[in-house]
Amino acid sequence: MQNLVEFNDTMKKKKFVEEECCTKGKMNCGPCTGGIYFLGFIGAAIYYISQSATFWQGVVGFLKALVWPVFLVYKLLGL
Repeated sequence: MQNLVEFNDTMKKKKFVEEECCTKGKMNCGPCTGGIYFLGFIGAAIYYISQSATFWQGVVGFLKALVWPVFLVYKLLGL
């Protein structure tokens, strides 16, 4: 019975923290952002690896696919 009470208290605290984060704008609570980033990663990996001529260029292409948002922001801001 004590474990159930502790579990309920833990869940209440967790729910409070999640509500506080979402309402104060401290954290993105959208469930889709990880999936969209993953699809972008797959697309970027396919593009960069297909453009490579050697193994090491493929490795660099994979690493570029991990950080593709940096390139996107760089191009959009025109820096």
